[in-house]
Formats: sequence, structure tokens, C-alpha cells
Amino acid sequence: MRKQLVLLLWSAAAWAQQPLSLPEAVKLALSRHPAMAASQSGVAAAETRITAARGGYLPKLNYAESYLRSNNPVVVFSSLLTQRQFTEKNFEIATLNRPDFVNSFQSQVTADQVLYDGGQTKQAVKAAELGRSLAGEDRRRTEMEVIASVVRNYHGVLLAQEALHVAGEAVRSAEADAARAEAVRAAGMSTDADVLSIRVHLAAMREQQIRRRADLDVAMAALNEALGLPLTERHHLTTPLTPARPDQLPLEAYEKQSLEQRPEVRQARLAAYLAESQAAASRAALRPQVVAHAGFEADRQRFITRGGANWLASLSLRWNLFNGFQDRSRIREAAEMVNRARAQQQQAGAQISLQVRRAYADFRAAQERIGVAQAAVAMAEESLRITTNRYENGLSSVTDLLRTETALLEARNRRLAAVYDQRLAAIGLELAAGILTPQSAVLN
Repeated sequence: MRKQLVLLLWSAAAWAQQPLSLPEAVKLALSRHPAMAASQSGVAAAETRITAARGGYLPKLNYAESYLRSNNPVVVFSSLLTQRQFTEKNFEIATLNRPDFVNSFQSQVTADQVLYDGGQTKQAVKAAELGRSLAGEDRRRTEMEVIASVVRNYHGVLLAQEALHVAGEAVRSAEADAARAEAVRAAGMSTDADVLSIRVHLAAMREQQIRRRADLDVAMAALNEALGLPLTERHHLTTPLTPARPDQLPLEAYEKQSLEQRPEVRQARLAAYLAESQAAASRAALRPQVVAHAGFEADRQRFITRGGANWLASLSLRWNLFNGFQDRSRIREAAEMVNRARAQQQQAGAQISLQVRRAYADFRAAQERIGVAQAAVAMAEESLRITTNRYENGLSSVTDLLRTETALLEARNRRLAAVYDQRLAAIGLELAAGILTPQSAVLN
């Protein structure tokens, strides 16, 4: 009955852990992670700024409603005129000097249309479009960072699982050593000190197993954070922790791709264009501005009756001839910002090329480490086999046995670390080149 209960609980736990491959995890993170939602909102905000900038081409319509009551002679005189209520009696001197109070309800609709502004609106629209492109590159960079985070944490869970497995094997091996040591002691070929030494080693292996189990829990929580899920979710990861395929492109190809595809390079280029657009907008402020204005108003003594309607249309030209050198200063500032943006673009290119070289070297080194680590594991396993046989026959000491046990454990952990580092280096290389996407082959 107890075995059936354990089996039932194990089956329930396995069912609760839904299978999750690495490509599926990446897709899930791109749809759920808050960083993606934030970057998408940035793109949407940039889109609205384009609409706002294009509003400079459209007329401005305003409606105003006001009420005035006064016996000021000038106000009364003008109000009666606009209300179309002026009569001959209002020309009397006494009436002109001391008029009665007059009510004035005014409804006004005005329209203003910029006919020419020296290109300021055009540059504002261009700047907003560049801002949208900058936001798009920022979103692409966020996407690549989310993908890299998912890969790192996904393989981190696999590494923790493998490390726990290795620790479990070490515990089982130490338990077998303890049983073997007791048999050797019973045969009179060993001492109590040898048995105690192996038991101490067994306790150390069990401590490592406990530590690896805790590491696995933390790694799973970190994966859930990268996926944008509650930290307590459990998953059955189906993509194994195996070496990524060796890269097929030379270093120069990755460097070329990085200078074309990296969001940071594109953003630096766009920032230079934006600075040039702002410089052009500053120069446009020196050109004249032509504005057409139209207005319609209804002036009434009562809210609805006793009133008249008026309209006007005008065309005005405004030319900024001198404003204390403010525009000139802004033009010089914009020119310096262009130079700064171009210098930063150059600097970004050099830094990114260096990042590609470092990522390429890391991948190559990790690839070579895997071969060395696999060979070391094979040698450590053979050494342990020989030492175990010699110990059973009284030809090796317990110190030799424990040393080879520890050497095998370390070799296995180094192999796992080499595979993990190689997987991350493969992702890091595509991230540095700016070509990491949800469809990248390195995710398989």
C-alpha cells in the first residue's frame, strides 16, 4: 500500500510538471516577461509622438465661450457694436460717458493654419520617426537579452539537475566504499581508521547532495523569473544539456554582422541622424513663418437673443530677425551634438567588435575544454576502477581510494561546467553579433 501511495504521488508530481523545450521557453518568455511589455509600450509611445508631430501640418481649431458685464464706456461701446445693437441714442454724450451696464455673451471659433514654417514641422516628424526606430531597436535588444536570459537559466536548471545527479552518484559510490571498507576490515586487511575516513567522506558527499538540491530549487526559481512566471512553477525540461554545434562562420563574418545587426550600433547611427535632424530644426527657426487665421464669433446681450455674428480672416508673417543669439547658440549646440553622436557611433563599433572577439574566443575555449574534460572523466573512471580493485586486494590505501573518488567527482563537474559554458558562449556569440532570434539554431 505504501509503495502504491509513493507511486501515485510521484505520478502526480510528474503530471504537474509540464514538458518545456528551450524554444518553447523562449517563446513563452517573449510573450510573458514584463521587460517585453515595457519595450513594446516604448514603441507605442514613439508611434504617438509621430502622430503628434504630424499634427503640425493640420489646422488648429479652438472654441471659447465667455461672459462679460461692464459699464466701462469703451467696453459698452465695442460690445454694442459687435452685438449689432448700436443705435443713434448711443451717440448721446451722456450715454457715451455714463452708459448703463451691458451684458456680453461671446461664442468664438478660431482656426489657425501654418502655411510655411521653414521646415520645422518636417524636421519634427523626422525626429519622431527616428525616435520610433530607436525604440524599435531598444525592443529588439530587449528581446535578445530576454532570450539570452532564458537560455542561461534554462541550462542553469539542467546544470543543477546534472550536478545533483553527479552528487547522488558520489553518495552511492561512497556508500559502496563504506560497505567495501567494512568487508576489508572484517577480513583483517584494514583498520577502523580506514572505515571512519570513508564514513567522513560519505558525510561530505551527502552534504554536497543537499547543497545541489538547494541549488536546483534556486535555479528553477530563476528560470521562472526569466519566463515571467510565478517563482514556484515546476517544469520538465526536455532540451538536454549537450554541446552546441561548433560555429561555421569565421570571426570576420561575425564582426561584420555585428556592425550591421547590433541594436547598439543601429541606435548610435540613428542618434547621429537625430542630432542632424535637430540641427536642421534649429536652422529652420531662422526662416520666416506664414500663418493663416480665421475666426467666427457670436456676441449677444442675452445668452441666445439680441446679438450678432462676426467673422475675420487674416494672413500673417513672422520672421525672427534677432532674439539675443539664442537661435545661433542652439545651432552651434546642435552641431556639437552631431559631432558627439558620430564619435559615439565610432566608439560603439570598436567596443562591439571587441565583444565579438571575446565571445568568439570564449566559445572556442569552451569547445576545447569539453574535449579535455571528457578525456579527464574517462581517465578518472579508469583510475577509480583500478584503485578500487587494488584496495579490495589490500594493495592501495584508503587515502588513495578517497583521492580517486574526489578526482572523479571533480572531473565530472568540470565536464558539466564546460558544456554549460559552451552553450552560454554560443548564445553569447550570437548576442554579440546581434543575430540572436527565437528561430536561432543555437536554441535547439
